[in-house]
Amino acid sequence: MIHEILPVGPLQCNCSVIGDEISREAMVIDPGDDIADIFAIIEKHKLTVKQIVITHAHIDHVGGAMKLRAATGAPILLNDNDYALLKMIDIQAAWIGMQAPGKVEVDQNLGEQESVKAGSLLANVMHTPGHTEGSICLYFPAEKKLIAGDTLFAGSIGRTDLPGGSFEKIMRSLHDKLLALPDDTAVVPGHGPLTTIGGEREANPFLKKR
Repeated sequence: MIHEILPVGPLQCNCSVIGDEISREAMVIDPGDDIADIFAIIEKHKLTVKQIVITHAHIDHVGGAMKLRAATGAPILLNDNDYALLKMIDIQAAWIGMQAPGKVEVDQNLGEQESVKAGSLLANVMHTPGHTEGSICLYFPAEKKLIAGDTLFAGSIGRTDLPGGSFEKIMRSLHDKLLALPDDTAVVPGHGPLTTIGGEREANPFLKKR
């Protein structure tokens, strides 16, 4: 597996470029900004992007998706529970002082128990509402790797005080789905350092057994 993680945009969203070393097919997850830097990684590894996957519709994760689609022709995939949030993209830009990216068009809905592929690499889609209604995580079972979006961070969890957020729902998503994964699962959060499921089970103050 080729996997490069690039913090992009003013909020340093972790964008993942994931590619199959044999077929050179790839997916890009959460291209929030800095598309030239993302494209440089794609060209360095001679990858063909087959899909652009968005974990949730906050601007720092989706802001550069249309530029990347224009450059690669790859479809944009997002859970349909976040379509309403996506329509607020210009308002979101104003909240954090970013330039509005304009309309973002989604090509395919990503629902629970669906999967995304790049060559031989396969990730299962986990619908994990809480940070937003349509938040998803991607789990690569063969590699024991989780792309967690803003559902789980090293030592913390996603905020739930924005439109579509729910503390009750994010805790259910974390306990019923993410903590059901093996302890040695590597976790790539939407922001900040990498971690593991076992590490968060033991040390995350939101997840530790009281």
